[in-house]
Amino acid sequence: MLRDRVLSAIVLIPIVAGLAYLGGYWWLSGVGLAGALASFELFRLLKQGEYNPNTWFGIAWTLALIATGFWPDIFPLGVVIGVGLILTLTLALFRRGARPATDWAWTAAGAIYLGVLLSSFVALRMRPDGFAWLALAVLTTWITDSGAYFVGITVGRRKMAPRLSPKKTWEGAIGGWVIGVICGAALGIWLVNLPPVQAILLAGVLCLLAPLGDLAESMMKRQVGVKDSSGLIPGHGGVLDRLDSLLFIVPATYYASLLLG
Repeated sequence: MLRDRVLSAIVLIPIVAGLAYLGGYWWLSGVGLAGALASFELFRLLKQGEYNPNTWFGIAWTLALIATGFWPDIFPLGVVIGVGLILTLTLALFRRGARPATDWAWTAAGAIYLGVLLSSFVALRMRPDGFAWLALAVLTTWITDSGAYFVGITVGRRKMAPRLSPKKTWEGAIGGWVIGVICGAALGIWLVNLPPVQAILLAGVLCLLAPLGDLAESMMKRQVGVKDSSGLIPGHGGVLDRLDSLLFIVPATYYASLLLG
């Protein structure tokens, strides 16, 4: 298990870092691929829960929403959301099934959840100092998650959300937050030249969001009785499993970059 995790990381980290560094169409393509795979995993999870979302249209809608981060003038976010809602509702009128309205709602929720949040990955990188801000978001997420894991397995006792994620503890969450804030603040000062107070405040918010993103995905998986969204990435689960915390942290970092950058 650990060997698979390490090998997967050795392969994936240079690829993702390279696409992020290159930016432009390279990064858009990478985020688009991740979005397509993650949305496929999400809609498959929903089908395991006996729902019937429109998978392929949902994926297409997710990709269109991601594109709003790259071409905001050509694909305004509100327009893409509105057109998608109308089209999916129209398609639902002609689909077979006992719960067409519920299936339409899940198609819309899945596409908007992933598409809107992933569009910020693209929009953040499009900023003049976007690579540094993106690095801040990813590194802070990784440090917070890793800190929570190691503190949790060392001194963790009190379960944080046993119904959603039995292994998460309050000790791990608090330890991860403290470690994440210290390191995230240092990264904020170093990477994007934030004043110390702003760096500490931003790191504090980001490190609070990390476990919430993780728990949000755990809620979906628990509802359908699975541990991982897929087995696509050996030792890590699926793409959705790797994006969980980032889906909350990167959008927050994007808006922070608009306010503080």
